[in-house]
Amino acid sequence: MDENFQTYLNRAVRMTLPETYRTQVQHIQESPKYEPDSTGGLKALSFPGYTVITPPGSDDVKNQALFTALEHIQTQLVERLGTDVFAPVPGTSFHVTLADLIWDSAYRHALEDQAFEPQLRDRIAQIFQECTPICDGRSVQFQVLGLMVMTRAVGVCLVPTDEPSYDRMLKFRRALYQNRELIGLGIEQQYYFTPHITLGYFGSDPTPEQRSHMGEVFIELNQQWQDQEPQFYHVSRAELRKFDDMTCYYREPNWAVFQF
Repeated sequence: MDENFQTYLNRAVRMTLPETYRTQVQHIQESPKYEPDSTGGLKALSFPGYTVITPPGSDDVKNQALFTALEHIQTQLVERLGTDVFAPVPGTSFHVTLADLIWDSAYRHALEDQAFEPQLRDRIAQIFQECTPICDGRSVQFQVLGLMVMTRAVGVCLVPTDEPSYDRMLKFRRALYQNRELIGLGIEQQYYFTPHITLGYFGSDPTPEQRSHMGEVFIELNQQWQDQEPQFYHVSRAELRKFDDMTCYYREPNWAVFQF
């Protein structure tokens, strides 16, 4: 299902063009993961599940300089868009999703079987062990291409620095999504691999005037990013993590880890 390297690269570049921002803001929708709070801001709603991600910001020492720069972008987005429109995620939760597993209603339904969670954790651990040939001792490096405006969220788009790195990610994802036992647990691939770090979510549907303003804000902030020295994100491991909402991703010490 995932694209080859050149196809993804072309798609990623298009996502960071000014005309794309102007078009994409017309499709912004309120995220079901947040709702207004009593202060006029936004609060995270329950949205539980499991995922395979890079270590989140609180556990990732190597990428702290990048995370600091991303928090600066978040601050500007809050100032320019408003706390009722944009809900930033905590910097401690910054990560790249390597493989979505199960979430929200599908996860709640799966919990009706008490064996689901231990089976999921055991299967992921076994797959990680079988993925050893993918590991060559080198971390995978992504370059931050620029801002990425999605229907319900804002992030920064990442591109691998070379084709072999991208291919390693795809092999890792296929090992998960093509595993019969994991499929039997209700896990299936639903999205193309689009490596990114989410910065926050939209909390309301903007007016036409707000949408036009937002397009120009994204263009301006992305240009600031382009004017800086290139920044990189290093991926050295993948972890099975659980989440209750979009602000925290946690794991037990014995849960599966894969070293690239």
